[in-house]
Formats: sequence, C-alpha cells, structure tokens
Amino acid sequence: MAGFSICAFVPALRSQPGPSPEVLRPRRAPHSLSRGAGERIDGRGASSRRFVVMSTHSNPRILKVNRKSRYGRPLSPFDSDDDEEGVEFDDGEDEDEEDWSDEDEFAEIAEYEEQNKDKRKKDSRRQPNKGWRSGSLNSRQQNDHNENKNPARNAANTFPTPDHKKEYASYSVIGRGKKEIKPRQHGFPRLSEEIDLDKRWIPLLDYLCTFGLKESHFLQMYERHMPSLQINVVSAKERLDYLLSIGVKNRDVKRILLRQPQILQYTVENNLKSHVAFLMGLGIPNSRIGQIIAAAPSLFSYSVENSLKPTVRYLVEEVGIKEKDLGKVVQLSPQILVQRIDVSWNTRYFFLSKEIGAPRDSVVKMVTKHPQLLHYSIDDGLLPRINFLRSIGMCNSDILKVLTSLTQVLSLSLEDNLKPKYKYLINELRNEVRSLTKYPMYLSLSLDQRIRPRHRFLVSLKKAPNGPFPLSYFVPTDECFCEQWAGTSLDKYLAFRQRLLLKDFAKKYEKQR
Repeated sequence: MAGFSICAFVPALRSQPGPSPEVLRPRRAPHSLSRGAGERIDGRGASSRRFVVMSTHSNPRILKVNRKSRYGRPLSPFDSDDDEEGVEFDDGEDEDEEDWSDEDEFAEIAEYEEQNKDKRKKDSRRQPNKGWRSGSLNSRQQNDHNENKNPARNAANTFPTPDHKKEYASYSVIGRGKKEIKPRQHGFPRLSEEIDLDKRWIPLLDYLCTFGLKESHFLQMYERHMPSLQINVVSAKERLDYLLSIGVKNRDVKRILLRQPQILQYTVENNLKSHVAFLMGLGIPNSRIGQIIAAAPSLFSYSVENSLKPTVRYLVEEVGIKEKDLGKVVQLSPQILVQRIDVSWNTRYFFLSKEIGAPRDSVVKMVTKHPQLLHYSIDDGLLPRINFLRSIGMCNSDILKVLTSLTQVLSLSLEDNLKPKYKYLINELRNEVRSLTKYPMYLSLSLDQRIRPRHRFLVSLKKAPNGPFPLSYFVPTDECFCEQWAGTSLDKYLAFRQRLLLKDFAKKYEKQR
C-alpha cells in the first residue's frame, strides 16, 4: 500500500515480537465481557481514560440503551430500513446531516442596549470549562494539546491590543459564495445575558455564524471549551479554510465545532496537516478525508506519534487486519483510531469465541467488514441478536456463517428489521430459515423498498415461481430483476412499487388514527 509502512510508524517494530507494553498493553484485565467499548489506548498516563464513541455507522441503541446525546436530546432511532443497510460508507451527498444540537429559534429581539451588569451574577449562572485541564479533555488529549501551546507558534491566536480595536470593528468575512457579512450592530443579546461576553469575541462569532451557528451553539461551545471562543478570527478562518480545502463540507463545520471546538486552536502547519498526512498514509483517498474528519474530529487532539500510530500498529500486529485493508476499516469506522482498541478487541473476540465458537480468523473478517462491531455493547447489542438467530432455528455454525458473511446483522433493529423480515420469509415467501445461510444479504435488504415490491410484482404478473420464493431474486439491481425475471420495463416496476408504498403508508396511517 502506497505511502504506508508499519515499520515507519514504530521504528522498533521488527525487533519486538509483540506490542509495546508501555503503549498498547491494557492497564487492567477486563472483568466483564461487556466492558471496553469506548476505552482508549494510553501510552503515557497511569490512570484509566474513557470517552464516548459515537459511530456514524452504528445503531446507537446497540451502543447503549436509552442513551441521549451530549446535549440532552435522544439519539436517532435504529438504522433506517434503507436498501442494503449498513453495507456502504455513507457519502452524505443527498442526506440531511444529523444535527448534533438543539436548533433553538429566537423571537426577534429589539435593539440591544448595553447595560452594566454584575459579572459575578453572570458567572454564577454559567461557569465555563476553563483552560486545557477542563473536564472536556482527558489527560492524554491534554498532553497532545500542549504540543500546540508554544507562545511563539500561536502568536497569531492572541487578541489585538487596544490600538487595533478599530480594525476589528470594521472586520468583515466573505464566506464561500456568500455576501459580505459585517459585524452585528447590537451584539448577541442572549449570549450576553448568559455569559460575560467579551466584545473581542464578536468578530469570531460573526464569522462562525456564516456556518449556521446560533447563540445556543455558542453557549454549548463556551461550556464545552471556553478558550475556543478567544481565538483570533483570522487564525480561525485560516484553519477552517484549510479543512474546507481538503474536503470537509460547509454543512459539516457546525457539527465539527460543536463536537470539538478545540479544533479552532489547532495550527495548520503543526497539527492539521500532520494528521491529514497520517490519514493519507493509511491509504485513504483524498475524496474521503473530509468525511473522516467530520465523523471523528477528535482525532486532531491525539498525537500522531504517541497515540494514532500505535493504534494502527495494534490493529495490524495484534488484531490481524491486513495493511491493505486499513484504509477501508478507517473509512467504515473512523472512531476506531481514537478508541481503546486493545480492550474492545479482546472482550469481543473472547465473547464471540465462547458464545458461538468463532475462530480468530472469522472474527478478524468480521472486524474488517464491519469495524463498528468493536463499538457495540455485548449485553445490549451482540447477545440479543445472536439469541434471536438461535430462536428462529439456527445453530452456532449457521450463526457464524451469517455473521462472517454479513456482520452488519449485528447493527440491525430486532423489532423494526430482523423480526419483520423473518416473518415475511416464512409467511409470505414460504421459504425456510436455512436459506438465510446461503443468502444472508436478505436480512440487510429493505423490506418495503425491495423485498415486498419484487415479490408482489411477480405475483401480480403471475410469474412468481411455484414453491418457496427464491431469495436470489432480491440480490441483483432493479434493472437486472426486470430484465431477467419480470420481463418488463423498469418504469413499470417502479410505478408498481410507488403505488404499493403509498398503499402501505395509508394503512399505517389509518392504524395510528
């Protein structure tokens, strides 16, 4: 693989038979199989560190039951029943991005008149996380952040002296393809009510508004990491412009800043570029770099040499993922780079080995195809789905075949996905459970968009085969299906499917009334 070498990551790799005990060895033996998701490798401190892994490709309820987002909102429900669910990395071109925060709408506010308020009263209502040693960062991230705190290096970050106030008062930002935006005449009333707003922050806030951030979002950034609002607007623009230039979409900037506001403090030359070079060294194409950053912006808070490269080394040397597959694995689950991979791998490997007799090679294949497996809770995610497959008549060897071929089954909802497809398989298609071992993809296909329409269409044309309906009819594209089995035009099939979807929607609506 071009540009990547494990030896280059760790010079002593060939001389050491196993992972460096100082960097990769777990600090304590896991006492519960379900423990470990979201823990990370620590190469320097002695205390344990944890963080929440939020996979963009995973079913959030599998990660943790009744979990809420970091801003108090319930996470989205199970993966939608889209065609071939979870099989491909989402390009995000046509889908609306999930909003990670409350979209507070404000009533129009009359002209704001600055009043002298007691600063102590404001501070008592809302206390920020001050400095690098706030609760929002663990000590490993703090150490990596300290690499960027050289005063000479970050001189451009500081606010101007009073002599430069006029320059800031007239500062304007021209967004990409947007009209010129001038600083607000009346400031940020709600923000001023909640915190002790420094007037020198306003140029930065005005600039960030061009990415869709509102006063409620600035409050979240303030609480999460207050120093991020103290950045010189010119420096912040340089950093965000760089992210946009490497493929981060304009619509993703808001989500990145809400999840990782510290990114405004990371210098382009000494942090951002080195991390991008690391990703490219894994074989990730340029077109995917922006998506990786949007999915896991926290990777910029980890040292490339002391954290990210040892994690990659562990994936290759201990887990057994092939070097040529590293780029694919990271694209499917960018959070794997910032996860405590040793604990996550060991607990899930031992569980699958004990529960269904999975050999190591099979588990490695599962992780390569669906690395989100390392994020899933054992008690609330893996075990219930394995028990469901047992309940419909599968033995352990059959379950192993299905999971090795289509590991995404472990991410699907039991009530909204797996159970309805099983009932349709038995009651409507008149097929058997054992057919799933040959065509496990059936479980990943959409019941409403593919399985039911194709079956009903052939029945309406009186071309459905006698006996059990073959699952192979659901595998090819719509064009191949119409040409090979329906013997009709694609437009005719699509019109039939649309009518069927509207009819099913009307039935569901009537039941809800």
